[in-house]
Amino acid sequence: MMTRIFIALVGSVLLSLGGIVSGQENQIPGVQQIVEGAGTLADTSLKAMSDAATAAEDWFEKDLLSHPGSFLSRKLLEPTGLTLGIGSTNIYQQNVRGGLSTHSRAGRASGSYDLELAGDLKRLLGLEGGIYLSAEGSWSKSGGINDPAVGSFFGVNGDGATREALAISQIWYEQAFFDETLRIRFGKIDITGGFDCGGNTVAFDGNAYANDETTQFLNGALINNPTIPFPDYGLGVATIYNPVDWWYLAYGCTDAQADYRETGFNTAFHDEDYWFHIAETGIVTTIDSAHGPLPGAYRVGIWYDPQDKETFDTGVTWRDDTGYYFSGDQMICKENDTAEDCQGLGVFGRYGWAESRVNDISNFWSVGLSYRGLFEGRDEDTLGLGYAQGFFSDLAGSGYTQDYEAVFELYYSAVISDHFVLSPSIQYLVNTGGDRNIGDTFVIGGRLQISF
Repeated sequence: MMTRIFIALVGSVLLSLGGIVSGQENQIPGVQQIVEGAGTLADTSLKAMSDAATAAEDWFEKDLLSHPGSFLSRKLLEPTGLTLGIGSTNIYQQNVRGGLSTHSRAGRASGSYDLELAGDLKRLLGLEGGIYLSAEGSWSKSGGINDPAVGSFFGVNGDGATREALAISQIWYEQAFFDETLRIRFGKIDITGGFDCGGNTVAFDGNAYANDETTQFLNGALINNPTIPFPDYGLGVATIYNPVDWWYLAYGCTDAQADYRETGFNTAFHDEDYWFHIAETGIVTTIDSAHGPLPGAYRVGIWYDPQDKETFDTGVTWRDDTGYYFSGDQMICKENDTAEDCQGLGVFGRYGWAESRVNDISNFWSVGLSYRGLFEGRDEDTLGLGYAQGFFSDLAGSGYTQDYEAVFELYYSAVISDHFVLSPSIQYLVNTGGDRNIGDTFVIGGRLQISF
Protein backbone atom coordinates (compact mmCIF):
# COMPACT_ATOMS: atom_id res chain seq x y z
CA MET A 1 0.00 0.00 0.00
CA MET A 2 2.77 2.43 0.92
CA THR A 3 4.50 1.85 -2.42
CA ARG A 4 1.29 2.51 -4.40
CA ILE A 5 0.62 5.72 -2.50
CA PHE A 6 4.23 6.86 -2.99
CA ILE A 7 4.17 6.26 -6.76
CA ALA A 8 0.74 7.90 -7.13
CA LEU A 9 1.82 10.97 -5.21
CA VAL A 10 5.14 11.32 -7.01
CA GLY A 11 3.44 10.78 -10.35
CA SER A 12 0.80 13.43 -9.72
CA VAL A 13 3.34 16.00 -8.53
CA LEU A 14 5.61 15.33 -11.49
CA LEU A 15 2.71 15.58 -13.95
CA SER A 16 2.00 19.01 -12.52
CA LEU A 17 5.67 19.99 -12.75
CA GLY A 18 5.85 18.68 -16.29
CA GLY A 19 2.91 20.81 -17.37
CA ILE A 20 4.35 23.91 -15.75
CA VAL A 21 7.82 23.39 -17.18
CA SER A 22 6.58 22.75 -20.71
CA GLY A 23 4.36 25.82 -20.67
CA GLN A 24 2.11 24.17 -23.25
CA GLU A 25 -1.04 23.33 -21.29
CA ASN A 26 -3.23 25.43 -23.56
CA GLN A 27 -1.68 24.11 -26.75
CA ILE A 28 -2.14 20.39 -26.17
CA PRO A 29 -5.75 19.15 -25.89
CA GLY A 30 -6.61 17.71 -22.51
CA VAL A 31 -3.39 18.71 -20.75
CA GLN A 32 -5.14 21.36 -18.66
CA GLN A 33 -7.63 18.76 -17.43
CA ILE A 34 -4.78 16.35 -16.72
CA VAL A 35 -2.93 18.96 -14.68
CA GLU A 36 -6.08 19.85 -12.71
CA GLY A 37 -6.75 16.17 -12.12
CA ALA A 38 -3.15 15.68 -11.06
CA GLY A 39 -3.55 18.44 -8.49
CA THR A 40 -6.65 16.77 -7.08
CA LEU A 41 -4.86 13.43 -7.03
CA ALA A 42 -1.91 15.02 -5.26
CA ASP A 43 -4.17 16.41 -2.52
CA THR A 44 -5.92 13.06 -2.10
CA SER A 45 -2.67 11.11 -2.17
CA LEU A 46 -1.05 13.50 0.33
CA LYS A 47 -3.85 12.85 2.82
CA ALA A 48 -3.64 9.11 2.23
CA MET A 49 0.12 9.26 2.61
CA SER A 50 -0.19 11.18 5.86
CA ASP A 51 -2.74 8.68 7.24
CA ALA A 52 -0.58 5.72 6.24
CA ALA A 53 2.52 7.37 7.70
CA THR A 54 0.74 8.01 11.00
CA ALA A 55 -0.41 4.38 11.20
CA ALA A 56 3.09 3.10 10.46
CA GLU A 57 4.62 5.44 13.04
CA ASP A 58 2.15 4.34 15.71
CA TRP A 59 3.03 0.69 15.13
CA PHE A 60 6.76 1.34 15.03
CA GLU A 61 6.83 3.59 18.07
CA LYS A 62 4.45 1.57 20.26
CA ASP A 63 5.14 -2.02 19.23
CA LEU A 64 8.81 -1.95 18.28
CA LEU A 65 10.61 1.00 19.89
CA SER A 66 8.61 1.37 23.10
CA HIS A 67 7.31 -2.10 23.94
CA PRO A 68 9.36 -3.38 26.91
CA GLY A 69 9.58 -6.84 25.33
CA SER A 70 11.24 -5.60 22.14
CA PHE A 71 15.02 -5.90 21.83
CA LEU A 72 14.96 -2.48 20.10
CA SER A 73 13.01 -0.84 22.91
CA ARG A 74 14.25 2.65 23.79
CA LYS A 75 13.34 1.90 27.41
CA LEU A 76 16.06 -0.74 27.37
CA LEU A 77 18.62 1.24 25.36
CA GLU A 78 18.42 4.69 26.98
CA PRO A 79 19.93 3.74 30.37
CA THR A 80 22.91 2.15 28.60
CA GLY A 81 23.85 5.32 26.71
CA LEU A 82 23.03 3.77 23.34
CA THR A 83 21.00 5.53 20.65
CA LEU A 84 19.46 3.60 17.77
CA GLY A 85 18.49 4.97 14.36
CA ILE A 86 16.82 3.15 11.47
CA GLY A 87 16.37 4.64 8.00
CA SER A 88 15.25 3.77 4.50
CA THR A 89 15.69 5.84 1.32
CA ASN A 90 13.33 4.96 -1.54
CA ILE A 91 13.81 6.58 -4.95
CA TYR A 92 11.91 6.47 -8.23
CA GLN A 93 13.40 8.23 -11.29
CA GLN A 94 12.71 8.29 -15.01
CA ASN A 95 14.55 9.76 -17.98
CA VAL A 96 11.91 11.54 -20.08
CA ARG A 97 14.17 13.19 -22.65
CA GLY A 98 17.62 12.60 -24.17
CA GLY A 99 20.23 10.52 -22.41
CA LEU A 100 20.96 6.93 -23.38
CA SER A 101 17.35 5.71 -23.33
CA THR A 102 13.91 6.98 -22.38
CA HIS A 103 12.47 3.45 -22.56
CA SER A 104 14.80 1.52 -20.28
CA ARG A 105 13.09 0.61 -17.01
CA ALA A 106 16.25 -0.66 -15.33
CA GLY A 107 16.98 1.04 -12.04
CA ARG A 108 13.92 3.30 -11.99
CA ALA A 109 13.10 2.07 -8.50
CA SER A 110 16.08 1.93 -6.15
CA GLY A 111 16.86 2.46 -2.53
CA SER A 112 18.94 1.83 0.53
CA TYR A 113 18.47 1.07 4.20
CA ASP A 114 20.68 1.68 7.19
CA LEU A 115 21.00 0.96 10.87
CA GLU A 116 22.92 3.33 13.15
CA LEU A 117 24.01 2.81 16.73
CA ALA A 118 25.76 5.55 18.71
CA GLY A 119 27.09 5.08 22.22
CA ASP A 120 28.11 7.40 25.03
CA LEU A 121 30.96 5.50 26.67
CA LYS A 122 30.77 7.55 29.85
CA ARG A 123 27.28 6.20 30.53
CA LEU A 124 28.05 2.81 29.03
CA LEU A 125 31.44 1.98 30.59
CA GLY A 126 32.41 5.02 32.63
CA LEU A 127 34.96 6.10 30.01
CA GLU A 128 35.27 9.37 28.13
CA GLY A 129 34.48 9.26 24.42
CA GLY A 130 31.92 7.83 22.06
CA ILE A 131 31.45 5.00 19.59
CA TYR A 132 29.49 4.80 16.37
CA LEU A 133 28.39 1.88 14.20
CA SER A 134 26.58 2.01 10.88
CA ALA A 135 25.35 -0.84 8.68
CA GLU A 136 24.02 -0.27 5.16
CA GLY A 137 22.33 -2.23 2.41
CA SER A 138 20.87 -1.32 -0.98
CA TRP A 139 18.76 -2.60 -3.85
CA SER A 140 18.45 -2.12 -7.62
CA LYS A 141 20.49 -4.39 -9.85
CA SER A 142 21.79 -1.49 -11.93
CA GLY A 143 22.27 0.96 -9.05
CA GLY A 144 19.69 3.43 -10.40
CA ILE A 145 18.91 4.78 -13.86
CA ASN A 146 22.17 6.60 -14.52
CA ASP A 147 24.15 3.83 -16.25
CA PRO A 148 21.35 2.18 -18.27
CA ALA A 149 19.31 5.28 -19.18
CA VAL A 150 21.17 8.56 -18.61
CA GLY A 151 24.97 8.29 -18.96
CA SER A 152 25.85 11.27 -16.76
CA PHE A 153 29.37 11.65 -15.38
CA PHE A 154 27.98 13.28 -12.22
CA GLY A 155 25.30 10.65 -11.62
CA VAL A 156 21.63 11.55 -11.19
CA ASN A 157 21.11 9.38 -8.10
CA GLY A 158 23.61 10.01 -5.32
CA ASP A 159 22.02 7.25 -3.24
CA GLY A 160 22.13 4.71 -6.08
CA ALA A 161 24.05 1.50 -5.41
CA THR A 162 23.87 -2.02 -6.75
CA ARG A 163 22.07 -4.70 -4.78
CA GLU A 164 24.00 -5.37 -1.58
CA ALA A 165 23.12 -7.16 1.64
CA LEU A 166 23.41 -5.34 4.96
CA ALA A 167 27.10 -4.75 5.76
CA ILE A 168 28.94 -2.76 8.42
CA SER A 169 30.05 0.42 6.66
CA GLN A 170 31.42 2.33 9.66
CA ILE A 171 32.60 1.50 13.14
CA TRP A 172 34.74 4.02 14.96
CA TYR A 173 35.73 5.53 18.28
CA GLU A 174 35.97 9.26 19.01
CA GLN A 175 37.80 10.93 21.89
CA ALA A 176 37.91 14.61 22.88
CA PHE A 177 40.85 16.36 24.58
CA PHE A 178 41.65 19.78 26.07
CA ASP A 179 38.08 20.81 26.92
CA GLU A 180 36.86 19.31 23.63
CA THR A 181 38.95 21.67 21.49
CA LEU A 182 40.66 18.63 19.96
CA ARG A 183 38.69 15.62 18.73
CA ILE A 184 40.14 12.44 17.22
CA ARG A 185 38.14 9.77 15.43
CA PHE A 186 39.58 6.46 14.24
CA GLY A 187 38.36 3.12 12.94
CA LYS A 188 36.41 2.30 9.80
CA ILE A 189 35.22 5.77 8.83
CA ASP A 190 33.46 7.85 6.20
CA ILE A 191 36.01 10.59 5.52
CA THR A 192 33.16 12.91 4.43
CA GLY A 193 31.20 12.22 7.63
CA GLY A 194 32.05 15.58 9.14
CA PHE A 195 32.42 17.17 12.56
CA ASP A 196 30.18 19.72 14.22
CA CYS A 197 31.75 23.15 14.61
CA GLY A 198 29.54 25.89 16.02
CA GLY A 199 26.43 24.15 14.72
CA ASN A 200 27.90 23.75 11.22
CA THR A 201 29.11 20.56 9.53
CA VAL A 202 32.77 20.82 8.52
CA ALA A 203 35.58 18.48 7.46
CA PHE A 204 35.55 17.39 4.79
CA ASP A 205 33.76 19.16 1.90
CA GLY A 206 30.72 19.68 4.14
CA ASN A 207 27.85 22.00 3.27
CA ALA A 208 24.68 22.94 5.11
CA TYR A 209 22.49 22.97 2.00
CA ALA A 210 24.10 20.51 -0.45
CA ASN A 211 25.60 17.49 1.26
CA ASP A 212 22.92 14.86 1.90
CA GLU A 213 21.33 12.65 -0.76
CA THR A 214 18.64 11.46 1.66
CA THR A 215 17.09 14.89 2.32
CA GLN A 216 18.61 17.40 -0.13
CA PHE A 217 19.77 17.18 -3.76
CA LEU A 218 19.98 13.83 -5.57
CA ASN A 219 22.57 14.70 -8.23
CA GLY A 220 26.07 13.64 -7.24
CA ALA A 221 27.57 17.02 -8.18
CA LEU A 222 25.34 18.71 -5.58
CA ILE A 223 26.32 16.33 -2.79
CA ASN A 224 30.13 16.34 -2.91
CA ASN A 225 32.80 17.97 -5.04
CA PRO A 226 33.57 15.58 -7.97
CA THR A 227 37.18 16.78 -8.25
CA ILE A 228 37.97 15.12 -4.90
CA PRO A 229 38.67 11.36 -5.24
CA PHE A 230 37.12 10.38 -1.91
CA PRO A 231 37.77 6.69 -1.11
CA ASP A 232 35.07 4.27 0.02
CA TYR A 233 34.44 3.76 3.74
CA GLY A 234 37.64 2.29 5.16
CA LEU A 235 40.19 2.28 7.96
CA GLY A 236 41.44 5.73 8.80
CA VAL A 237 41.69 8.60 11.23
CA ALA A 238 40.19 12.09 11.25
CA THR A 239 40.86 14.90 13.67
CA ILE A 240 39.70 18.47 14.19
CA TYR A 241 41.23 21.27 16.28
CA ASN A 242 38.75 23.99 17.25
CA PRO A 243 40.45 26.32 19.80
CA VAL A 244 38.01 29.20 19.22
CA ASP A 245 34.35 29.24 18.25
CA TRP A 246 34.89 30.71 14.79
CA TRP A 247 37.93 28.80 13.43
CA TYR A 248 38.99 25.18 12.97
CA LEU A 249 41.73 23.05 11.41
CA ALA A 250 41.10 19.43 10.37
CA TYR A 251 43.07 16.53 8.94
CA GLY A 252 42.05 13.09 7.70
CA CYS A 253 43.83 10.01 6.42
CA THR A 254 42.11 6.87 5.09
CA ASP A 255 42.78 3.78 3.01
CA ALA A 256 42.72 4.86 -0.65
CA GLN A 257 41.77 1.35 -1.85
CA ALA A 258 39.00 0.71 0.66
CA ASP A 259 35.91 -1.41 -0.02
CA TYR A 260 33.12 -0.79 2.48
CA ARG A 261 31.91 -4.40 2.20
CA GLU A 262 35.15 -5.62 3.80
CA THR A 263 36.70 -5.05 7.22
CA GLY A 264 39.38 -2.81 5.72
CA PHE A 265 42.42 -4.77 6.90
CA ASN A 266 42.95 -6.56 3.57
CA THR A 267 43.51 -3.34 1.64
CA ALA A 268 44.96 -1.14 4.39
CA PHE A 269 47.79 -3.46 5.46
CA HIS A 270 48.40 -5.55 2.34
CA ASP A 271 49.58 -4.76 -1.19
CA GLU A 272 50.36 -1.06 -1.82
CA ASP A 273 50.53 1.41 1.07
CA TYR A 274 48.15 3.90 -0.53
CA TRP A 275 46.62 6.34 1.95
CA PHE A 276 44.43 9.25 0.94
CA HIS A 277 45.20 12.48 2.86
CA ILE A 278 43.05 15.58 3.18
CA ALA A 279 43.37 18.79 5.21
CA GLU A 280 40.81 21.54 5.69
CA THR A 281 40.54 24.83 7.52
CA GLY A 282 37.72 27.31 7.72
CA ILE A 283 35.68 29.80 9.65
CA VAL A 284 32.13 29.62 10.96
CA THR A 285 30.28 32.90 11.10
CA THR A 286 27.14 34.55 12.37
CA ILE A 287 25.86 37.73 10.76
CA ASP A 288 23.51 39.92 12.78
CA SER A 289 20.05 40.56 11.34
CA ALA A 290 16.67 41.87 12.43
CA HIS A 291 15.56 38.32 13.23
CA GLY A 292 18.72 37.12 14.92
CA PRO A 293 22.09 35.69 13.86
CA LEU A 294 22.52 34.20 10.39
CA PRO A 295 24.91 31.19 10.46
CA GLY A 296 27.46 30.39 7.78
CA ALA A 297 30.63 28.40 7.14
CA TYR A 298 33.51 28.83 4.69
CA ARG A 299 35.91 25.93 4.11
CA VAL A 300 39.09 25.49 2.03
CA GLY A 301 41.02 22.28 1.69
CA ILE A 302 43.72 20.33 -0.11
CA TRP A 303 43.98 16.60 -0.80
CA TYR A 304 46.67 14.09 -1.79
CA ASP A 305 46.17 10.72 -3.51
CA PRO A 306 49.30 8.54 -3.99
CA GLN A 307 47.70 5.85 -6.19
CA ASP A 308 49.14 5.03 -9.62
CA LYS A 309 47.19 6.82 -12.37
CA GLU A 310 47.76 6.76 -16.11
CA THR A 311 48.13 10.15 -17.78
CA PHE A 312 45.68 10.89 -20.60
CA ASP A 313 48.23 12.35 -23.01
CA THR A 314 51.25 10.06 -22.71
CA GLY A 315 50.00 6.97 -20.88
CA VAL A 316 52.82 7.29 -18.36
CA THR A 317 52.09 6.28 -14.77
CA TRP A 318 51.52 9.28 -12.53
CA ARG A 319 51.57 9.29 -8.73
CA ASP A 320 51.17 11.91 -6.02
CA ASP A 321 47.96 13.45 -7.37
CA THR A 322 46.84 16.62 -5.57
CA GLY A 323 44.03 19.16 -5.72
CA TYR A 324 42.23 21.84 -3.74
CA TYR A 325 38.64 22.89 -3.06
CA PHE A 326 36.30 25.42 -1.48
CA SER A 327 32.84 24.97 0.04
CA GLY A 328 30.73 27.73 1.57
CA ASP A 329 27.21 28.25 2.83
CA GLN A 330 25.47 31.23 4.37
CA MET A 331 21.97 31.91 5.64
CA ILE A 332 20.99 35.34 4.30
CA CYS A 333 17.40 35.74 5.45
CA LYS A 334 15.58 34.51 8.57
CA GLU A 335 11.84 34.59 9.13
CA ASN A 336 11.57 34.43 12.93
CA ASP A 337 13.42 35.75 15.98
CA THR A 338 13.67 32.39 17.74
CA ALA A 339 17.29 31.23 17.82
CA GLU A 340 16.39 27.59 17.17
CA ASP A 341 14.14 28.42 14.21
CA CYS A 342 15.74 27.64 10.83
CA GLN A 343 13.09 29.07 8.51
CA GLY A 344 14.59 31.29 5.86
CA LEU A 345 16.82 31.50 2.81
CA GLY A 346 20.35 30.14 2.53
CA VAL A 347 22.85 30.06 -0.32
CA PHE A 348 25.82 27.82 -1.08
CA GLY A 349 28.75 27.44 -3.45
CA ARG A 350 31.62 25.08 -4.23
CA TYR A 351 34.78 25.10 -6.32
CA GLY A 352 37.36 22.42 -7.01
CA TRP A 353 40.55 21.93 -9.05
CA ALA A 354 42.39 18.74 -9.98
CA GLU A 355 45.25 17.88 -12.32
CA SER A 356 43.89 17.50 -15.88
CA ARG A 357 46.49 14.91 -16.89
CA VAL A 358 44.93 12.19 -14.74
CA ASN A 359 41.49 13.43 -13.63
CA ASP A 360 38.36 13.53 -15.79
CA ILE A 361 37.14 16.78 -14.18
CA SER A 362 39.82 19.44 -13.84
CA ASN A 363 37.65 22.39 -12.77
CA PHE A 364 34.27 22.37 -11.04
CA TRP A 365 31.90 24.89 -9.52
CA SER A 366 28.36 24.91 -8.16
CA VAL A 367 25.93 27.42 -6.66
CA GLY A 368 22.43 27.20 -5.28
CA LEU A 369 19.89 28.20 -2.70
CA SER A 370 17.69 26.55 -0.12
CA TYR A 371 14.55 27.97 1.47
CA ARG A 372 12.97 26.35 4.50
CA GLY A 373 9.35 27.19 5.29
CA LEU A 374 8.64 29.03 2.03
CA PHE A 375 4.91 28.29 2.05
CA GLU A 376 2.43 29.19 4.77
CA GLY A 377 1.72 26.27 7.06
CA ARG A 378 4.68 24.24 5.74
CA ASP A 379 7.37 25.45 8.14
CA GLU A 380 9.48 22.27 7.97
CA ASP A 381 9.46 21.89 4.17
CA THR A 382 12.50 22.85 2.09
CA LEU A 383 12.80 24.07 -1.50
CA GLY A 384 16.22 23.67 -3.10
CA LEU A 385 17.61 24.87 -6.43
CA GLY A 386 21.15 24.15 -7.56
CA TYR A 387 23.44 24.41 -10.58
CA ALA A 388 26.74 22.58 -11.07
CA GLN A 389 29.26 22.58 -13.91
CA GLY A 390 32.33 20.40 -14.34
CA PHE A 391 34.94 20.96 -17.06
CA PHE A 392 36.45 17.84 -18.60
CA SER A 393 40.14 17.37 -19.27
CA ASP A 394 40.92 18.50 -22.81
CA LEU A 395 43.84 16.11 -23.25
CA ALA A 396 43.58 13.71 -26.17
CA GLY A 397 43.25 10.52 -24.16
CA SER A 398 40.36 11.63 -21.98
CA GLY A 399 37.75 10.66 -24.59
CA TYR A 400 35.27 13.50 -24.00
CA THR A 401 33.75 15.27 -27.00
CA GLN A 402 32.18 18.12 -25.01
CA ASP A 403 34.00 20.65 -22.84
CA TYR A 404 31.78 20.25 -19.80
CA GLU A 405 28.74 18.68 -18.17
CA ALA A 406 26.26 20.82 -16.25
CA VAL A 407 23.11 20.15 -14.26
CA PHE A 408 20.17 22.13 -12.88
CA GLU A 409 18.24 20.46 -10.07
CA LEU A 410 15.08 21.55 -8.30
CA TYR A 411 13.62 19.62 -5.37
CA TYR A 412 10.93 20.17 -2.77
CA SER A 413 11.27 18.26 0.49
CA ALA A 414 7.81 17.89 2.06
CA VAL A 415 7.71 16.71 5.68
CA ILE A 416 4.70 14.39 5.80
CA SER A 417 5.28 13.52 9.46
CA ASP A 418 8.09 13.23 11.97
CA HIS A 419 9.41 10.11 10.26
CA PHE A 420 8.33 10.43 6.59
CA VAL A 421 9.68 12.99 4.10
CA LEU A 422 8.65 13.06 0.42
CA SER A 423 10.82 14.92 -2.11
CA PRO A 424 9.83 15.35 -5.78
CA SER A 425 12.84 16.29 -7.93
CA ILE A 426 13.59 17.39 -11.49
CA GLN A 427 17.03 17.50 -13.13
CA TYR A 428 18.10 18.98 -16.45
CA LEU A 429 21.55 17.92 -17.66
CA VAL A 430 23.53 19.74 -20.35
CA ASN A 431 26.17 17.85 -22.39
CA THR A 432 25.39 14.64 -20.56
CA GLY A 433 28.50 12.57 -19.97
CA GLY A 434 30.60 14.93 -22.08
CA ASP A 435 29.35 13.05 -25.15
CA ARG A 436 27.83 15.05 -28.02
CA ASN A 437 25.97 11.93 -29.16
CA ILE A 438 23.95 11.90 -25.94
CA GLY A 439 23.04 15.58 -25.71
CA ASP A 440 20.87 17.08 -22.98
CA THR A 441 18.75 15.02 -20.60
CA PHE A 442 15.63 15.66 -18.51
CA VAL A 443 15.09 13.44 -15.45
CA ILE A 444 12.11 13.46 -13.10
CA GLY A 445 11.67 11.52 -9.90
CA GLY A 446 10.89 11.45 -6.23
CA ARG A 447 12.33 10.23 -2.94
CA LEU A 448 10.64 8.90 0.17
CA GLN A 449 12.84 9.04 3.25
CA ILE A 450 11.75 7.02 6.28
CA SER A 451 13.63 7.58 9.54
CA PHE A 452 13.11 6.29 13.08
